[in-house]
Amino acid sequence: MKKIIMILLTLVVMSGCSAVTKSTSSPEPYSVGILLSDSGLGDDSFNDLAFNGLERSRDELGIIFDYAEAPDGNMEGALEELINQKHDLIIGLGFSVQEALEIEAKKHPKQAFLLIDATSDLENVTSVTFKEHEGSFLVGMVAAMTSKTGTVSFIGGEDAPVIHKFQSGFEQGARYAKSDINILTGYTNSFNDLNAGERLAGDQIKKKSDFIYAAAGMSGIGSLKTAQAKGVLSAGVDADQFFIAEKSVATSMMKNVDIAIYNFIDNTLNEKKQTPSSYELGLSENGVGLAQIRIVNLKPDQMKKLDEAKEKIISGDIDVEAP
Repeated sequence: MKKIIMILLTLVVMSGCSAVTKSTSSPEPYSVGILLSDSGLGDDSFNDLAFNGLERSRDELGIIFDYAEAPDGNMEGALEELINQKHDLIIGLGFSVQEALEIEAKKHPKQAFLLIDATSDLENVTSVTFKEHEGSFLVGMVAAMTSKTGTVSFIGGEDAPVIHKFQSGFEQGARYAKSDINILTGYTNSFNDLNAGERLAGDQIKKKSDFIYAAAGMSGIGSLKTAQAKGVLSAGVDADQFFIAEKSVATSMMKNVDIAIYNFIDNTLNEKKQTPSSYELGLSENGVGLAQIRIVNLKPDQMKKLDEAKEKIISGDIDVEAP
């Protein structure tokens, strides 16, 4: 990773036959570029969290940053633009950017990259992934505990391995809380299709689902709003999405992308050891978690079971299997 460039400013003031020289030095700010994922800025979820992490890094650590989007799908071009801006670090957000990022990383071996939600073996790429299945386990428990129909459901965006982790954890948690729970699943095949999210949520509600967990980006927002319109409970994802549908969202599975980005930059600037080329963050690392539970009132024994499950996952007594 490039070191912060030091600029030496020398002021020479001459008076008669004598000269007085003063030297001051100030480092250039550490610079970060980020390529956002498909749904772009303003998704109240994954992208906005990453942006928040960079804003915090700017305010508290003094970095500067810029961002790029690739609505036309030209991720290599967007990454090239960021590379040409000479950033110290370039972040690729989301598994869909991996192929383009690795192409650019091979072309620019001295450029440092951070890949979030996928794992790369390249030397100049650090990877950060999350144990979404651990946080989703807790959401599944809340869903099963609050369901009156005995049917709950999951909505994914693209049919991809990282989304399978959300689904698998949700299913395991729901069955841990209630072994005979009925679970419906479906995919919108897009992270950016509100209508598809609305339609799929509507179909699941017709099949008696009274709790919908959506891990589908902007498509998921359509699902949450439909759940609210139909009077059923739901759970958000990545960020606390309560304010999207305040009469429906009982909790959210927090995926702390903002904290991961801030900590990585902080460690880099303070030269703290970061020997692994990849990091996987779960409940014990505060990489994932559960947002405040609202709207519903869990019974004391249910809250106890939920808290105990979290501690057992952290201790390893409960092994939430990844798909």
